[in-house]
Amino acid sequence: MNKRKPELLANARDVEEVDKLFEAGADAVLVGDETYALRMPGNFDLRMVQEAVKLAHGRGKPLYVSMNALFHHEKAGGLEGYIRMLDQAGVDAIVFGDPAVFMAAREAAPGMKLQWNTETTSTNYQTVNFWAKKGVSRAVLARELSLAEVIAVKQNSKIETQIQVHGMTCIFHSKRELVSNYLRFQGSARQEDGHESQLFLKETTRDAHQYPIYENRHGTHIMSAEDICMLEHLPGIVTARIDSLFVEGMFKSTKNHLRTVAIYRQALDLLQEQQDKVVHEAWIQELQQMQPEGRLLGTGFYFKEQIY
Repeated sequence: MNKRKPELLANARDVEEVDKLFEAGADAVLVGDETYALRMPGNFDLRMVQEAVKLAHGRGKPLYVSMNALFHHEKAGGLEGYIRMLDQAGVDAIVFGDPAVFMAAREAAPGMKLQWNTETTSTNYQTVNFWAKKGVSRAVLARELSLAEVIAVKQNSKIETQIQVHGMTCIFHSKRELVSNYLRFQGSARQEDGHESQLFLKETTRDAHQYPIYENRHGTHIMSAEDICMLEHLPGIVTARIDSLFVEGMFKSTKNHLRTVAIYRQALDLLQEQQDKVVHEAWIQELQQMQPEGRLLGTGFYFKEQIY
């Protein structure tokens, strides 16, 4: 087995969870402020980011901040000031999608590491290498790629690559307030936090498939009906030298999120020891037992064709 161990990355809902994720075995943690980041399990203001950085660096681990939102003129003007404060706080890298963030970072914090993440358009190594030439250190690959395509991108890329190995994914995003409009039509008021509304969409032909839907300041988000689980396919992923493996914590309790990270930590350590080791079936069963009723584990598009 390849002795180069990939980074195990997870996102956090609060500062306490940051510390617990490191205890569970995460190599790095991702956080974000809802003003600048899309679909994070928690909303980190600058004070929380500073606390999280101290916790991470106290353990010799990195902390990343997501700035992957879509920025309009009124928001883009404040990017440099925010990035400068992140740099002063000691943040190890910024995850961005909009080139406005890239340009602002180069002005405000030239030494800041940048990781490119556009959610769906990071689908080929030519584009990855375009950003590599700009000085970006990592590309977060689209969830719609097959595993074979992921490996091809990795083999031809000049920078680190990251993929998601566990959790839900976003399948639709609109700037429109679809949840609020629906609730107004029903004569109801929207909850203060759209994450707690427990709304979902269903397909008429597949009643068991439920797609969580929520709304925040960035609009409406519809999430996948299944959670990705690539635990049993880790041997091939590690052999392919993928640099970072992401575990998504959205809509997960802290207990379940921590246990999921711990299982992936154990599996990666096991694979590091001996190449003939296989992932324990009991771990996969435990992950399935932690799933909400009716929500299955799957492999996303890693082994099936994406039809646009």
